[in-house]
Amino acid sequence: MTAKFPFTATCPKGLENLLADELRALGAAVEREQPAAVRFSADLGMAYRICLWSRLANRVLLNVGQARIENAEDLYRAVVAVPWEEHISPTGVLWVNFSGTNREIRNSQFGGQKAKDAIVDRLRQATGARPDVDKRDPDLSVMLRLHRDNLEIAIDLCGDSLHRRGYRTHIGAAPLKENLAAALLMRAGWPRIAEEGGALLDPMCGSGTFLVEGALMIADVAPGLMREGFGFERWLNHQNDLWLPLREEALQRRAEGLAKPLPEIRGYDADAKVLFAAESNIARAGLEKHVRVSCRPVAAFKVPSHRQVKPGLVITNPPYGERLGEQEALRETYAELGRQLKQEFGGWKAAIFTGNPELCHSTGLRSHKQYKLFNGSIPSQLLLFDIHQQSDSADSGDGSGRTAPRLSEEAQMVANRLQKNLRNTGKWARKNGISCYRLYDADLPEYAAAIDIYESVEGQTYAHIQEYRAPANIPEQKARARLSELVRATRHVLELPGRNVSIKERRRHSHKDSGSQYQKRGEAAQSFWVDEYGAQLEINLWDYLDTGLFLDHRPVRQYLKQIAAGKKLLNLFCYTATATVQAALGGSSESTSVDLSKTYQAWAQRNYRQNGLDPNRHQLIEADCLQWLEAAQQNRRGHYDVIFLDPPTFSNSAKMRGVLDVQRDHADLIRQCMALLRPGGTLLFSNNLRSFKMDGEVQEEFAVENLSSRLLDKDFQRNPKIHNVWEIKAR
Repeated sequence: MTAKFPFTATCPKGLENLLADELRALGAAVEREQPAAVRFSADLGMAYRICLWSRLANRVLLNVGQARIENAEDLYRAVVAVPWEEHISPTGVLWVNFSGTNREIRNSQFGGQKAKDAIVDRLRQATGARPDVDKRDPDLSVMLRLHRDNLEIAIDLCGDSLHRRGYRTHIGAAPLKENLAAALLMRAGWPRIAEEGGALLDPMCGSGTFLVEGALMIADVAPGLMREGFGFERWLNHQNDLWLPLREEALQRRAEGLAKPLPEIRGYDADAKVLFAAESNIARAGLEKHVRVSCRPVAAFKVPSHRQVKPGLVITNPPYGERLGEQEALRETYAELGRQLKQEFGGWKAAIFTGNPELCHSTGLRSHKQYKLFNGSIPSQLLLFDIHQQSDSADSGDGSGRTAPRLSEEAQMVANRLQKNLRNTGKWARKNGISCYRLYDADLPEYAAAIDIYESVEGQTYAHIQEYRAPANIPEQKARARLSELVRATRHVLELPGRNVSIKERRRHSHKDSGSQYQKRGEAAQSFWVDEYGAQLEINLWDYLDTGLFLDHRPVRQYLKQIAAGKKLLNLFCYTATATVQAALGGSSESTSVDLSKTYQAWAQRNYRQNGLDPNRHQLIEADCLQWLEAAQQNRRGHYDVIFLDPPTFSNSAKMRGVLDVQRDHADLIRQCMALLRPGGTLLFSNNLRSFKMDGEVQEEFAVENLSSRLLDKDFQRNPKIHNVWEIKAR
């Protein structure tokens, strides 16, 4: 009778029962399931077969010892008792992997070192030599697991993890492991669907893992056949006479399977670059005649029309985003997927695997089955759907085929407030020709954010949502949930697609990680133009902390436009120079605008070009404003008619010579600016420090008038301390 040995097959968490069924189908005697593993007994030939044919296992471990241990001495004795000279040549290469701790062995690295010493000592004593130790390409990998003082010692028969089939040399940004992809296909019923001739489609296929695994499954191709090798091939007890027939059988089955016609298997992706990876992987798997991919966005996802395609399975692992802003932008992608499935795929099955199941609500589909799984360490769900043709009752009623978004009770409360504000503030903005305004400013304290509306010159509406810091007693998870409700309500009320909504979150960062407004937040610029009192100004809601236009300064810019007509203007800390543009369009004869940021200087230049400003008359200077002001005391005294001074509250930029604190330094700044004014000239001084107090000596020295309340429009009156504006003239 052939000898039976105890084995453990490991797998991703949540796949234990599937793996147990697979092991039984391959002929193993399953003993029990445990978290992320299945124990079974089998002869050596069956263990080889499982290494070659398992689509679900990570590793197949031969159990060679177990013991109850309390301390390092117990660990050493348990490991040294195993006859390692029967498993590895003393001139071979060894690797030891140790996991777990107990009261005495508190560090897995220490446990691994102690176990390695025991193996090496045993071999040296038995043979007079010792193996090398190296993680790369070892001849024997030993796996030790310590759990509640129970030590298990095993030999890894696989070498590299079995999920690495060998065909996937190119991967996408968020690759799905091959064995997890195979498990998801099984859960979605693909083997049965394929037997009936149904097709397999992936609308966001990435590097094509679902497609390849689905094809290998129905073509009867052993998933381990493309690997360079297995760990057992250099194990001293390896029996090649058992292994070679298994491999020959697998090669024959592959040839027969690929000679038969396969159902339609196709993938699509909007990213042409990632499709190159998919094509390479498909070719390496030998499936280029059976699996095809093409570049197509989700909005164009349809049943292939080149031949009669029988309804089958749509399966995909769409992105789910890490930041809330990314997640909200993805809602439209999920919604588009739902619309295409309902409109084009009646009678099909669908499966969506996501680490953010809440996003799947945007599809407008109701799953009939859900499986909780893990994608690596990320809790995820596989949701299964039966697709029915979209009925009129499922339509939003606007003829677009879009599913009406469902709002929670809390989100509906926010939506009601936004609708009220639209009737009031929105009506006021339209009446006054204002296309960019604040719609909401923490009107409901528990929904602490500001919402600004931007209407582009092309007629597009955008929403910019900026989260305020939540009170310390509000858990971050709850604050994020409220922000998500606010975003949903905003999209619902304004009828906006996700791509037209920008979200700036206040997340808890260390000082080292906190970026400045000068740093890019995205990869590619996304900008558009808005009109403000006849000026066209560039807006970017996504790539930077600021948007290019301070909306609370709208009346300040309008006032500058009035008082700078026919005059020379100096704009210090000019940002994107929107105030200069307004003054120039109002008739300013010439201007000088100073800012240290290269980003803002380039932005200002684009604003100038768009509005036809003459760069010879309207000069942009990239410089530290503090240093520039000092130098100007020598050569520009009495040069300007109007100066706009709008410093940051605080700045310690590495490019600046010193640190700027507006409360501490404003008196000196004002005096330096006043020296640059012609007789009768005007300094408009602004800042956003809510606790700001004007220096008493400055008020005695100059004629100072506080214009803060006068230069505050209706949309910012909920927060009258949002900025300070002072008009200063010589007495």
